[in-house]
Amino acid sequence: MSRVQRRAANARAAYGTHQSSHASMAVRYIDDGTVESAPEGTSAADALAFGKSGPQRIALSLYPTPDEADIQELTEAWDLHPVLVEDLVHARQRPKLERYGEVLLLVVRSALYLDETEEVELSEFHILVRKGAVAVLCQDHRWIDGTDGEGFVESIRNGRLRKDQLLLKDPELLRLGAEAVLYRILDEIVDGYVPVLHGLGIDKEQIERQVFSGDAAVTERIYRLSQEVIDMQHATASLLEVVQSLDDGFKKYPVPDELETYLQDVTDHLTRAHSQAVEYRDALSQILNVNSTLVAQRQNEDMKKISGWAAILFAPTLIAAIYGMNFDNMPELHWSFGYPVAVCLMLGFAAALYGVFKWRRWF
Repeated sequence: MSRVQRRAANARAAYGTHQSSHASMAVRYIDDGTVESAPEGTSAADALAFGKSGPQRIALSLYPTPDEADIQELTEAWDLHPVLVEDLVHARQRPKLERYGEVLLLVVRSALYLDETEEVELSEFHILVRKGAVAVLCQDHRWIDGTDGEGFVESIRNGRLRKDQLLLKDPELLRLGAEAVLYRILDEIVDGYVPVLHGLGIDKEQIERQVFSGDAAVTERIYRLSQEVIDMQHATASLLEVVQSLDDGFKKYPVPDELETYLQDVTDHLTRAHSQAVEYRDALSQILNVNSTLVAQRQNEDMKKISGWAAILFAPTLIAAIYGMNFDNMPELHWSFGYPVAVCLMLGFAAALYGVFKWRRWF
């Protein structure tokens, strides 16, 4: 068995031999920019056949909750390369762009900001593009706008899925081909980075104020926010590589010039988002350094106070220790003014040391 055959066998074993019910797949037919729902029960092969039936026809297949049967059906209909199938079966991959014959695979991630927990939730999408057909697999069972897969499936069943949810509301753009659908998906993902970065920026400003309030919990918050910013930085950087590679491909393959212009706009927005993520990361590093300095200063002030009070208590302790030795040849023991003098010495030394430390601003 050859290496390719082994890969194909492993891929088939990974997703099994179940039959898809199509209940969890949304298929939309686009004919000269006009969008309509595919007939109920449309399979991946039916969708591909529609896309091949005319130059202005595109079939968009969306899998909100892809399972083994969905991947198997798509593999057979599109005659996918075994290596590509492995990528579809095994999620959690870094954003990338790969071409397998006439099929283009993009792995991209959208972002959603959760204000309650101050976390960034990334969702992975596998997008397959070929002439006349686009397939989108939501590997995290979540759409770009944050709608969970089950809710999306319910909208499909009830016929409540809107054109704008599928990013198909611009007929003029859709006439540019399957790559136009891909552009709309990428544009929506990049636009989704803006509110995420806005939320992270608000958290950063709150932390800046919290640092100077002396709140001990701010260090943990800085660390957690830094991790979220790093995730965003990696997401934007990886997607930027993908978009730039796609732009190179648009120049190499016959793609309308208008699409190149649209993709350049996505690149510009993504570059700004990446730069902003880098700025936030640098700012949080500086905030962490400032916080460490402030913590060290507060600890130093505490040590000054502790040392000062220890010195104040040491003077009377020393006097009491000397006059508490009870040797027979200590004349002060039989002196009638010994006790008041010893007490006055204790208080005097303590008061003098307190004055010195107060003058030096240790207290």
